[in-house]
Amino acid sequence: MRDAARWFGNYGRDHQNETNQLIHWICVPAITWSVVALFWLLPVPGWLGRPGLWAVLAMFLAFCFYFYRLSRKIGLAMAGAFIILALVTDSLYRSIGSSGLLWSAIVVFVVAWVGQFIGHRIEGKRPSFLTDLQYLLIGPAWLMSKALSRFGTPY
Repeated sequence: MRDAARWFGNYGRDHQNETNQLIHWICVPAITWSVVALFWLLPVPGWLGRPGLWAVLAMFLAFCFYFYRLSRKIGLAMAGAFIILALVTDSLYRSIGSSGLLWSAIVVFVVAWVGQFIGHRIEGKRPSFLTDLQYLLIGPAWLMSKALSRFGTPY
């Protein structure tokens, strides 16, 4: 089992170029939100809960990965980010409806992935997730670790 330093070290080697890093600062959170929004829209039986249940479950599972496999600080920081994403998504769901949220999420998802691939073209390296799908979870945590470090709280 890899630890946070190994995950982030491997991921960081594929993200050395400053332009690619900047693109990731924009696109990774955008992709993360769009995935949350798409999960938000999955139908939930009325007896089981309300819209957003599957997104909350997915965020909880991702939190468990971050908290137990990477670090408690990363896990807690990502939990805070997930709470913000859930609040934003619920607000959008209520204001623009499911159709508006669906189209917004699709557009953001596609544009952000195009940005990611442009960044990796500039970098000259393939995206990390093409070698291991778990890197789809590492990208947001890697950015969070950088943000924590900027505030003097290493992961």
